[in-house]
Amino acid sequence: MNIAILTSGGDSSGMNPAIKKFVECCYEKNYTPYFIYDGLEGMIDGKIKKASYKDVAGIIYRGGTIIRSSRSKRWYEKKYRKIAYENLKNNKIDALIILGGDGSFRALDVFYDEFKIPFMGIPATIDNDIPLNEYTIGVDTALNVIREAVDDIRDTASSFSRAFVIETMGRECGYLALTSAVANGAEMCLIPEVKYNLDNLKKRYLDEIKNGRSYFLAIVAEGLNISYKIKEWFEKEIGFESRVTILGHIQRGGSPTVIERLRAAEFVKTALDNIEKKPDKIVTYYDDKFVLRDLKDIVNSKYELDENMLALAKKLMGI
Repeated sequence: MNIAILTSGGDSSGMNPAIKKFVECCYEKNYTPYFIYDGLEGMIDGKIKKASYKDVAGIIYRGGTIIRSSRSKRWYEKKYRKIAYENLKNNKIDALIILGGDGSFRALDVFYDEFKIPFMGIPATIDNDIPLNEYTIGVDTALNVIREAVDDIRDTASSFSRAFVIETMGRECGYLALTSAVANGAEMCLIPEVKYNLDNLKKRYLDEIKNGRSYFLAIVAEGLNISYKIKEWFEKEIGFESRVTILGHIQRGGSPTVIERLRAAEFVKTALDNIEKKPDKIVTYYDDKFVLRDLKDIVNSKYELDENMLALAKKLMGI
């Protein structure tokens, strides 16, 4: 078999270890590995190349994706999907492995329905927002990037007796903010999934100030779009000079953690072990094991944050 790999949507640390394992595992199984550069756009443009060990030498520690990524508007038109199919056919590609999120999986699901090119999806997004799945490639590195940033900001917050509002990524998903707030000992955590209560937080903060609290760390998910409002709230209601730090795209980069590298390899091996007999599946990580799921099951399910983590963070939300 000739199998091609592509990365789609936002990049995430751990993609390169997955790409490296893909090439090595293909050769072990007597498959021929190919790269599709620039994601779905690259498939339309025919950017398909046979891969070798040389291509993946020394990439395991690098963030991002050496085969690059994209978001493709052209893919929504069937004429461009037909062009992509012809490009695969011309290169004799028998199956695809895609690293991406829900949107990327849906894109290839349509492609499979039309042209029957088998594919396996591997969750790779720092948002960790795929239903029926507990781990996506990139999330552990992102959490560690946030941890380091919060630790650094704490030094300044404590030195100047300030409140710092730290905005994390995640679109409409509060996973990064929630997990980071609990792991880093923040005083506030605001996320789209839970209704917060600033009045309760104000009462608690004023009591804590009387008992010696001299600075605040507030972690806010970007999906709420309220970071600067919370800064003003700290100044007007709590009486603390405040600053906003938007972490932004540093959360996507960085050298993949050990966990990231190991999971990436396991995701890829599971995908290649099943590519011939289980096409059009998503490899998920659930309850400490890898599970193949139909995309329809994922699409028809709602992603939910962990109840135990939410319970730990209730106080930080004023509830």
